[in-house]
Amino acid sequence: MQLQSVLVLNEFLQSRQEMGMQKQSGFTLIELVVVIVILGILAAVALPRFIDLSTQAGAAGAQGVAGALSSATSINYAAKKAGNASGVTVSSCLTALNTLTPTSMPTGYTLGAGTACTALDGGTATCPVTNTASGQVASATIICVP
Repeated sequence: MQLQSVLVLNEFLQSRQEMGMQKQSGFTLIELVVVIVILGILAAVALPRFIDLSTQAGAAGAQGVAGALSSATSINYAAKKAGNASGVTVSSCLTALNTLTPTSMPTGYTLGAGTACTALDGGTATCPVTNTASGQVASATIICVP
């Protein structure tokens, strides 16, 4: 029975080829349209997430620079207390830049005036660090040193 059905199928395929009807391969127009629609939906969903990531990256950059400034003033305070000659005087946000190497803000960031030192020796001040590209602001807490 199976041999007979194989022969019938073989005969059908041969007659089809003789009539000029060959099997075509490829995608139908509907399949292509469905794929394009799916890609469009994915792009519409993913694009806002990428835009939001650039905002978060700007904030993270400002926080990183603020953290570096806070760490630099902490190390400077410890060096000054230990009697190290490399320690510098920090009395405001602008003089806190002297603790950085080089003694300036990284490109694309600005340092605001901030609050005054709560005490001259070991007091703190809060300085705003702004990412000029994204407008994101982070706070750096500095340690004041006479």
